[in-house]
Amino acid sequence: MTGTRSGGGSTERRPWPRPHRTTVAAGATGAVVLLAAALTGCGGNDPTASASASHRPVTLTGKDARTAAQPIPRGKGSKTASDFNGDGAPDLVLDDLAHDGLGDDAGIGIVYGKKGHGLTPEVRQLLSPATYAAPTKGQTPAAFASEASCDLNADGFTDLVVSTDPPYDGQGQPPVPLQILFGSPGGIAGKGVKVAIPAKARLGNDWPDQPVCGDFDGDGKADLVVHASNGSLSFLPGPFTRAGAPRGTARLVPSSGNVPAGPAADVDGDGTDDVLVRAHGGTSRSAVALGGPNGPGTAGATYPAGTDVAFGRFGSAVLTGDGVVLKGGRTVAVTGKALDAGDLDGDGRTDLIVSGGPKISLLAGGSRVVKGPAGGGRVIAVADFDGDGRDDLVVQRTPDSDPAKDSVVVLTGERSPSLIAAKPRLTFSTAAFATD
Repeated sequence: MTGTRSGGGSTERRPWPRPHRTTVAAGATGAVVLLAAALTGCGGNDPTASASASHRPVTLTGKDARTAAQPIPRGKGSKTASDFNGDGAPDLVLDDLAHDGLGDDAGIGIVYGKKGHGLTPEVRQLLSPATYAAPTKGQTPAAFASEASCDLNADGFTDLVVSTDPPYDGQGQPPVPLQILFGSPGGIAGKGVKVAIPAKARLGNDWPDQPVCGDFDGDGKADLVVHASNGSLSFLPGPFTRAGAPRGTARLVPSSGNVPAGPAADVDGDGTDDVLVRAHGGTSRSAVALGGPNGPGTAGATYPAGTDVAFGRFGSAVLTGDGVVLKGGRTVAVTGKALDAGDLDGDGRTDLIVSGGPKISLLAGGSRVVKGPAGGGRVIAVADFDGDGRDDLVVQRTPDSDPAKDSVVVLTGERSPSLIAAKPRLTFSTAAFATD
């Protein structure tokens, strides 16, 4: 989510905290191409549940949810996405923490996964600004929100890119608000380091934010694309140094839009990642910037105005006020604010998930509506957390009447017409982070 502020005679974008959403390619074949890009950065409220019948449902709520955090298992490094401790299991990033008395921004929560088992809420880490953010001019950031995750320094441990709010007087170019929190065998460790964007890779007086991870030049290393201005993006080729600087030659690349949106994916199958770029926040038109040897500077397909876009074997899908518009112009009438993609039943086809409205809608194969779980909620992650070859949904619900309470529900993918199991595999509350 972004806001605007006036300064130096112009209106400029500045970072605001927004929910981190994870979409990870998964499935038994590993061949599904996925990209779901949040155009609003905001979700709805409300979920309920489902999960695999082969798993014993686990509930951690009330008193049990506030048990002391357990040590993070030490990993040796892996190529698994969102694996901050390198043990081969994906981890979950939580931006909206139910809290009481922790200030305006409670920080970022990480729930660590266990290989072959799934998420383990008792193995968690609170990334508070006071402890993990690098100060600017002696000032600790008040805002601290996750933006993207990938292994930026190529050491086998996923790193987390966060947005902060460094002091700025409105004159000239704003400071870079992005910091990198590096992963390690014990999870995220040490204070963040500020992302270094060389002057030649910046343009205009916009905030250099909205980072998207991907291998945009095809060299096998994770890169960053960051918003610039005036039809350009800042391309920062990895790997990055521990000081936050790209080792490759940073440059400006042309863009048909203003705001990059992740996660990235190889849409055209040429071996380089591509990134969706939108015209602006909210409901807007968008286009793909195709990767290549010099980064994502080639214009690709354009898409009509909408709040989200997703890609898969079915082609493309755009979430609009009328529903999901599929390739060819057919509209499926579903209601929601966020569109995600994943292979929930492990059949190698991409399924769509619409959330953020009164209910969660599932589209099998990206086109056929199937009955979703009861209730609504906001999908915050789609990934194969338990390693069974099927993606799972993580849904967060925060009652409007009491933001100090919430529930996070893990709905496991299932090889059935319903795509997800009838009961939740796991339910817990982020209120547990308030005790850490």
